[in-house]
Amino acid sequence: MAENFRRRGKFDEVAFIFPNAPQMPITVVRFPSTPRDVVNNHLQNFGMRMPGWYDIVRLGDPSIAFDDLAQQQDQPGIFRSKDYFHSLIKAEIDKGIPSNRIVVGGFSQGGSLSIFAGLTSPFPLAGIFGLSSYLLLGPSLPQLLTPKVKAVNTPTPIFMGHGDSDPLVRLEWGQETAKVVRELGWTVDFRVYKGLQHSADPKEMDDLEKWLEERLVNQGVELTGKSTSSVY
Repeated sequence: MAENFRRRGKFDEVAFIFPNAPQMPITVVRFPSTPRDVVNNHLQNFGMRMPGWYDIVRLGDPSIAFDDLAQQQDQPGIFRSKDYFHSLIKAEIDKGIPSNRIVVGGFSQGGSLSIFAGLTSPFPLAGIFGLSSYLLLGPSLPQLLTPKVKAVNTPTPIFMGHGDSDPLVRLEWGQETAKVVRELGWTVDFRVYKGLQHSADPKEMDDLEKWLEERLVNQGVELTGKSTSSVY
């Protein structure tokens, strides 16, 4: 994404930061979406170590309702990664970047963690985006969103993009995430992309680019001499 922007002369004043998820055991039992999944045993990861922001227990299982997602989530791993994301934001602020010039976002796990870290950020942000993502620890959010945090962050706009054919992170989970976050007081721009599975789409990238322009370029802020940081 960043390379595409650079080739077209977009966001030249923006520093894109791509944190690496740590290696950790991932359980992930995935509901088979094709007969080949069953034949090739593409149903679980057997706890093998791979990059991840938190352990994933199940994906793509149509029997899991949105309200039951939190029961399947790795709370210690999510909190650990949330704190790390907050430390990245603080590091940019310490470099002299105003927090309201910082966007945090990502795809799939990275997007889900970005939404969670963005909502609970103690600093006001320019924006939050999650692509093919879902809400983490939904029942815990009201306790985490203190009046101070909400006062700081509810003006932060959120962009979410999701494919209507995603077999891993179901469209319903994304739609319900947007609904819950709106009810908590945030403005969410939720876009659905026809035929898109668990991947990105050129139209989705165009929409995200326009959204980023509104957050980082079209706010009437003088950027000369200072970089704007986007954590992705």
